[in-house]
Formats: sequence, C-alpha cells, structure tokens
Amino acid sequence: EIRLYDHLFEKSNPLDTDEDETFISGLNPKSLEILKSAQLEPNLAGAEPGGRYQFERQGYFCADLVDSTEDMPVFNRTVSLRDTWARIQKSEKNK
Repeated sequence: EIRLYDHLFEKSNPLDTDEDETFISGLNPKSLEILKSAQLEPNLAGAEPGGRYQFERQGYFCADLVDSTEDMPVFNRTVSLRDTWARIQKSEKNK
C-alpha cells in the first residue's frame, strides 16, 4: 500500500474564506490518495517500519511505523519531487 499525501487545504491561507464558509470548506478532498495494489522492487519486501526510501520519479517515502508489516508493507510519501510543470502552470494562471 502506498499513501500519497498532498496539500491539506486548497488555498494557501485556509482562513481566507467567504463569510458563509469556514476553513473546513477549503479542505482538499484529494489530500490523501491510497494505492492498494502498487508493485514494488523485491528488496522492499523486508522494509523495516520507519525505514526511508526514495522511489524513482515519485519522491521520498517512509515505511509506516504502525500499519506496515512484513507481509503487507505500507509506505507514506514524506516529500514529493519538485514539479516544475506545476510551478509554470501556477505562474501563468496568476498573470
């Protein structure tokens, strides 16, 4: 299982809302994506809980301390790689 975390809020300032909204309305519904049937390198089968790994072109991951077992490893993304394309799109959108 792979857990991909994204920004918790859709806006950089979660308190920047309309009068009839609360900060909860700004939650990102896609802040957690869980991949149940990911295929991993065979050497990750024995990943120790808390172990840190780099997944090529994806980012850095940590084997979950609570949910990861030898039979069913669970990895949480801790740092994604830089996304130059997203930064370009964002700068063009703000023009």
